[in-house]
Amino acid sequence: MTRDARRSREFEAFVAGAAGRLLHTATLLTGESRDDNPRACRLLTLSLAHTYACWDRLRGEDPYGVARQELATRFARSVWHRYGGRGALGRGRPHPDGPLARLSPRERLVLVLRLYEGVAEEQTAALLGLPRERVEAICARATATLLDRPRETAPAVPAAKAVAR
Repeated sequence: MTRDARRSREFEAFVAGAAGRLLHTATLLTGESRDDNPRACRLLTLSLAHTYACWDRLRGEDPYGVARQELATRFARSVWHRYGGRGALGRGRPHPDGPLARLSPRERLVLVLRLYEGVAEEQTAALLGLPRERVEAICARATATLLDRPRETAPAVPAAKAVAR
């Protein structure tokens, strides 16, 4: 078997085993719903393309960890470019129908890495270029936001009924 054929088979086996979880991770990051996640699919495709491109250089590294890191980096970079400039990772909720849509992109990124992927605080901090304490605070705030029930608005009372009362 040629080197390219072996490489392709190894990568195909990796994708067969890891693509589902990586797509779910990407969907959580983008805040999209499971049924409508074009940004997550594009993010995953680009991350897997990068992983394939560096497949021969992995030499004992966990390919899942490399793909996950690329996914997180691409997500952070895309949010940075979409909202432009400093502090952009903390703003924006583009898809209100996803399970983590109430969180900012930075909160989603930290929460997904820490709780869904099980990445240690120190590793998450290094990946994002933040102090460990900041990662801990962001994760706590994101968790509290998700545990807090969203405030429902009171139903509108027609003006005529309001006056009559």
